[in-house]
Amino acid sequence: MRQFYDTFPTPIGDFSVALNASGSIIATAFGGLPELRERFTADEVEQDPVRTADARREVTEYFAKKRQTFTVKLAPSGTPFQQSVWAALQRIPFGQIRSYGQLAVEIGNPDAARAIGRANATNPICLIIPCHRVIGGDGSLTGYAFGESLKRELIAHEVGLTPS
Repeated sequence: MRQFYDTFPTPIGDFSVALNASGSIIATAFGGLPELRERFTADEVEQDPVRTADARREVTEYFAKKRQTFTVKLAPSGTPFQQSVWAALQRIPFGQIRSYGQLAVEIGNPDAARAIGRANATNPICLIIPCHRVIGGDGSLTGYAFGESLKRELIAHEVGLTPS
């Protein structure tokens, strides 16, 4: 199946987005095509900045603090449980954070904090599905696929803190 991607600069590094043939985002990554390819499978992928222009515009607006929610079409591939977690992530407002335990309660499964963490770690559409807004119950940043410092930068961007 033919899929499309583009990589473009952001204030915190290159960002890549991949779309399926119908124009829905299937994966994103901080970095270029190699990092993006780790997050989805495709027989063929073609660079196409025209098809990815809406995603680029919305990500650029996010970093310019002109956008707090994304409207681009998404098509992440995952289990029903993962899909429910990723939907819950999208309900966390810009500038707010949740713990894995809080998110487990929000999806009606209070004993599932670890499973929430695993689903969060497998989110193929970082930033747009804001897995960076989830932290440990003790306030620690805990894992992020692109590193703790990048997670800190994203949280600082949203809550107006100076990254340390």
